[in-house]
Formats: sequence, C-alpha cells, structure tokens
Amino acid sequence: MGGVEGLAVGFDLDMTLIDPRPGMVAAMAALAEETGLALDGEYFAANLGPPLEMIFRGFEAPEERIPWLVARFRALYPDIVIPATVALPGAGDALEAVREAGGRTLVVTGKYGPNAAKHLAQFGWQVDTLVGELWSTAKGEALRAHGASIYVGDHEGDVAGAHAANAISVGVPTGPRTAEELLAAGADVVLPDLTEFPVWLKAHLSSL
Repeated sequence: MGGVEGLAVGFDLDMTLIDPRPGMVAAMAALAEETGLALDGEYFAANLGPPLEMIFRGFEAPEERIPWLVARFRALYPDIVIPATVALPGAGDALEAVREAGGRTLVVTGKYGPNAAKHLAQFGWQVDTLVGELWSTAKGEALRAHGASIYVGDHEGDVAGAHAANAISVGVPTGPRTAEELLAAGADVVLPDLTEFPVWLKAHLSSL
C-alpha cells in the first residue's frame, strides 16, 4: 500500500483492540468484596465504554466515595485485569495496516492512560499517540488535535467522538453494541471485526 501523507487513524481500546472482560469482572468483584458495595462486575464487563465515575454512580455508590473507588480500581487493575486480557482478532494487523499506508496510529480511550499503556506493551503494539480518560464527544478533541480522519470503535460513544472530530466513524460490533445499533448511532462504516479493516482501509484510501 502506498504512503498517504497526513493519514492518522484513531482506535478505541476496550472491545475494539482488546477484550479485558474476564479481568474486569474479577477486579470489580474484588472491589465489591473489599468495600461491601453492590458492584455488579458482570454488568460492568458487558457494557464497557463509559468512564468509571459514571459506572459507580450507576451502581448507586455514595458520591463522596467515588474518587476513592476509581483510584482503588485503577490500583487493582494491573495485577488482575492485564494478565486476563486478550487481543481481539485482527487488532495488531489493523494497527500495522495504518503504518504500512504511511499513517500514524492513535489510541483514544476512556481508560486510565497508564493502564492503557500497559495493555499496549502487553501485546507489543507501538502507537504514535495514546490519550486516556476521554469519553464520547470529548474523544473528538484528541482526534482533532492529532489530525485523525478515521476513528474505529465499538460503542455509540465512539461514533459520537468520531463525528465530533469530523472523522469517518468505523464501527465494529465486537463490544456491547450490534452492527445495527452502531449504524443507527450514525457509524459511517460497520465491519464485522478488525480482520476486515486492512482491506477496507486500502479501498478507502484508493478512493480518495
């Protein structure tokens, strides 16, 4: 694939590039046991996307305890979640396809940046830019700042982030949302999974 000057492609992390669900269940269960709060790890893992503060409010955790809960979850994360996480099919090849096209890769995620970096290191993925702790339209700020023209994600929040940056929204139904739900949210393209991304990218760039 020939180089494309100025190409930058952003990717979401959870359920787009990686599947951290077993570890997420275990980490939330450990936090529930530690605190005595009703924290539903299965529900949390099945609906990854929103930031932790929003998740804990949804579990009706006391507002004054939320900052501590977030910090504690992040502290438990490296030992519990990282080892149990797997790469989703095609993730590494999707990142490589951008590089082969002469482009830059971004990971823009709602996850705490240092833990997101541990996942990238876990799989040996080199990305040009990592931005954490952004959700929905706020992702658009980072995408715009780094010149991304495409953003790939699994959630309607990712679609909103792409559109906030005037980027093409590529959806993959590997997370909590179906292809139909991603299209209804406004995704410009929906692929079955990232194994289809290199072929789509080549065709997209050829059409420009």
